[in-house]
Amino acid sequence: MSQREGAAAREYEVDHRLSDAEHNIHRVWDNGVDPALTVESGDVIRFECRDAVDRQITVESTPEDFANVSFDPVHPLTGPVAVEGAAPGDVLQVDLLDFQHKGWGYTGFLPGEMGLGLLPGEFPDAGLHVWDLDGDVGRFVNGIEVPLDPFPGVIGVAPGEGGEHDTLPPRSVGGNMDVKQMTAGSTVYLPVEADGALFSIGDCHAAQGDGEVCVTGIEAEMFVTARLTVRTDPEIEQPRLETDGPFTPTGADERMYGTTGIADDLMEATRKAIRHMIEHLHAERGLTRGEAYILCSAAVDLKISEVVDAPNWTVTAFLPESIFPE
Repeated sequence: MSQREGAAAREYEVDHRLSDAEHNIHRVWDNGVDPALTVESGDVIRFECRDAVDRQITVESTPEDFANVSFDPVHPLTGPVAVEGAAPGDVLQVDLLDFQHKGWGYTGFLPGEMGLGLLPGEFPDAGLHVWDLDGDVGRFVNGIEVPLDPFPGVIGVAPGEGGEHDTLPPRSVGGNMDVKQMTAGSTVYLPVEADGALFSIGDCHAAQGDGEVCVTGIEAEMFVTARLTVRTDPEIEQPRLETDGPFTPTGADERMYGTTGIADDLMEATRKAIRHMIEHLHAERGLTRGEAYILCSAAVDLKISEVVDAPNWTVTAFLPESIFPE
């Protein structure tokens, strides 16, 4: 079960179940894809979601296996679900009611030559950690335990423009947003561009730091329960949400270790903040640089601290000290 449950999560009955069988999976955004299911506004659906790389990684996988995963395509999505009455200009309200992981997940980074992640040039070889997900914690190395707050990396509706659209970039209709605050009890609002809305979900993460710096969170197969409701107000151009967080890596105001990145470019400031955190974890916490990079992706939150003191901007990386054993 998820760590976080809002009032909406405690009162519902499931109206439909959509398994991760191949006939319920698609891998592109396309308003021409036939619905896997058609529901009434207000219905609750329990989705079974595959992991981001479609079961190419198992609990026995190695960094070499991760280096050789295929990304053509990526993001198997469960759906689409057509909602009766939804029309372009409407809003699809998605109440995220519950998440249930399957006991394991993984975080990895790819060979630097692929150019993915925040610091590809500094990690020439792939890395992988397979997590034991035990209730509300994920177990890392050296006794480190990361709190879990599951959310969907990809959540969205079909674009109005016809044809196939890649799932990797997010769009105005949602998609691969990786907003870690879309947890149980949250509500997401998606602008509808196609008849029926055609809602899909997938790429679930058991936890993630704001930034997902090594290109993966704690990737995990998962069951997601959500209520889909058509709204004719408000008019929105891009997704919005209501959430209780977490707004820190553990969901609590507590002692953090922070590293700053200061530069005249926000991305370079971000890289500096993460480099400095990796250096700290390697020197002071005994992690390899690869382990530190993975932990940053799973449990470090990046914050834009200031963008008004030209010519330099400040980005700060925060890591809770409570994840380390006493």
